[in-house]
Amino acid sequence: MNESNPYDSPSPNSGLDSSSEVRPLDTSGDGTGGLIPYKNPPALAAYYLGIVGLFPVIGIFASIPAFVLGIMGLRKRAQNPVVKGSVHAWIGIVLGFMATLMNLSCIGSIIFALIAEASR
Repeated sequence: MNESNPYDSPSPNSGLDSSSEVRPLDTSGDGTGGLIPYKNPPALAAYYLGIVGLFPVIGIFASIPAFVLGIMGLRKRAQNPVVKGSVHAWIGIVLGFMATLMNLSCIGSIIFALIAEASR
């Protein structure tokens, strides 16, 4: 009698090569998948300050620090590649620079208008 044992049959995964082994989850990263660089506070602060810097006139107080903190965030990323946040830092630098120019032109326009009104 030739009985086949169902437990002796080859497993469905027996044809897989050793490179496709199941690996445990990497728990060393953050829970956000790198979306929020909480290990790089200067880059994160630069990002938010760059956005706040887009408000006319009062944004000058946020746009200059956004530019500086963006550079600090890039330096921190360069020193430790495990730390994320280079995109946040670049957004802070670009928005900080553009918002500073915009705010300075708004302030200059206000001063010019006040001088022109006073000379009437």
